[in-house]
Amino acid sequence: QVQLVESGGGLVQAGGSLRLSCVDSARTFRNYAMGWFRQAPGKERDLVASINWSGRNTYYRDSVKGRFTISRDNAKNTVYLQMNSLKPEDTAVYYCTRGRNDYAAYELADFGSWGQGTQVTVSS
Repeated sequence: QVQLVESGGGLVQAGGSLRLSCVDSARTFRNYAMGWFRQAPGKERDLVASINWSGRNTYYRDSVKGRFTISRDNAKNTVYLQMNSLKPEDTAVYYCTRGRNDYAAYELADFGSWGQGTQVTVSS
């Protein structure tokens, strides 16, 4: 059973930074794309960023381009989300997810296993 465990969330002031980490227990981690989604209260779960199996290709939602960076370390079975210049509208629960394929997808249906989520709160 695939297990994803996120860490790194917290409370930060606008303009600050956080780094989220997600450790994947699957031995096949390096074969699959990974992604970060977020969900604010009363809103849908939306993709923030995704990364292909090798880390060479990434995809970002427009509102985080230039501020967030997704990366992965296949030797450590870990995917990261570096978040800079945070804004109050970035406040949400952030979820790590494992892709069903090896490419950097952006549709919810392209992702399978999910972590428990980590809260990110940005104060103004």
